[in-house]
Amino acid sequence: MSLPAWAHVSAERRAHIERVVKLLHSWADAMHVDAKERDRWLRAGWLHDALRDAPLGDPLAHGPAAADRAAADGERDRGVLDAVRFHTVGASDWDDVGRMLYLADFLEPGREFASAERAQLGRRVPAERDAVLREVARRRIEWLLGSGWPLPATTVAFWNQLAGQS
Repeated sequence: MSLPAWAHVSAERRAHIERVVKLLHSWADAMHVDAKERDRWLRAGWLHDALRDAPLGDPLAHGPAAADRAAADGERDRGVLDAVRFHTVGASDWDDVGRMLYLADFLEPGREFASAERAQLGRRVPAERDAVLREVARRRIEWLLGSGWPLPATTVAFWNQLAGQS
């Protein structure tokens, strides 16, 4: 799989998507994920930012828009669609594909902030996925709080679900 024909991405965004997919693939190998589940992870990786550079007006609209477009284009896996739809905010009812995409989107090595710390977290994912997921969610929520933006209800529910697992 690759980017869908309807994708609207810059060269920089395409490189980000490719790094996310590569990271998901490497984790699937390290975690001995079966081929069907690996394919789900990779489809979500290719789709998650497919409309990130489209003129949608709302910076959080690209996930839902890409999920809707992918569904119209034939994607039927609810887990893949939910992973794409909520990849920026989290979802408490995600299956593994959503959790892995959330991690890969944040931890992909091309992002410049806290690169050494994020690389270390990325190396821990295959053995300590749930602990790293809580740490990534915590960091993303701290950033949201610092920005002064309201926390989406789905983010709060996601955090509460993760915190209840510890």
